[in-house]
Amino acid sequence: MTFSLVHLSDTHFGEAADLQKILAVQSLVPDLEPDLTVLSGDLTLRARHGEFQVAEMFVRELERTAPVFVIPGNHDVQWWSRPLIPFAPQVKYTKFRKHFGPVLTPTLDLTEAIVTSALTPHGVTWGSLTPQVRDLAVKGHLPRSEARRIKTAFARARPEQAKILVLHHNVLRGEQSQRMGLARWRRAQQDIVQSGADLVLCGHDHEERADTLDGVVISCAGTLSARSRGNRPSAFHRILIEDDAIQVEIYLWEAEHRLFKRTDMLVFARRTAGNDAQVAAGAV
Repeated sequence: MTFSLVHLSDTHFGEAADLQKILAVQSLVPDLEPDLTVLSGDLTLRARHGEFQVAEMFVRELERTAPVFVIPGNHDVQWWSRPLIPFAPQVKYTKFRKHFGPVLTPTLDLTEAIVTSALTPHGVTWGSLTPQVRDLAVKGHLPRSEARRIKTAFARARPEQAKILVLHHNVLRGEQSQRMGLARWRRAQQDIVQSGADLVLCGHDHEERADTLDGVVISCAGTLSARSRGNRPSAFHRILIEDDAIQVEIYLWEAEHRLFKRTDMLVFARRTAGNDAQVAAGAV
């Protein structure tokens, strides 16, 4: 079994978007021949209708190659409309739903994989609050109800299916930012490991990274926007899932040639193959 996907995140359509990079991705994705393309949130910069319209056009273009799996990020949430108000919280996602459908946590059941998602951007809510003012409306959290739903979805997976979880906020601490994307992150990490996931796709931190969390492979894609952390090049990932391994390829932006080029390839043992150790890692 081989299942391939392209993992994009944090396009930030609006003044932070980089048209050269967007066009380069659109041109390259067909050559990568993914079975699925995933956008793990923050499609917009300020959740404006015009930004969502351009993001929708981008998704429709990607769908010419393969199905596209989309979830919202914290920048896609109209958090100011419901700060700390528990009633009718879904109002915050009205614009996202208008352009990408009513389901905020889609699940896709494919021959080779079951892909489900978790809603972690909730705006200004009690679960996302921390002592740091700068975390306001930025941090996410993984409610226990979401964790239970994920575990239930993966429990229905057939033995041959890879189990893939998509969420927006970074599950691992950023190497440059030294920040976790989720409030109450220790509990969230435990819930993710116990869910049975083989692979987690996330973004938010604007720094490309691939690693493991107790045997679960974590793909944290970089941003396609001009807001890459530490002045690093923009980045996205291509991932190949085999029966016993998960391979993460990192594509970095080369400004001189105006294209994305594969620079690194990391290979991890697939958790459900009964081996939690990393197989190999190296540059190509």
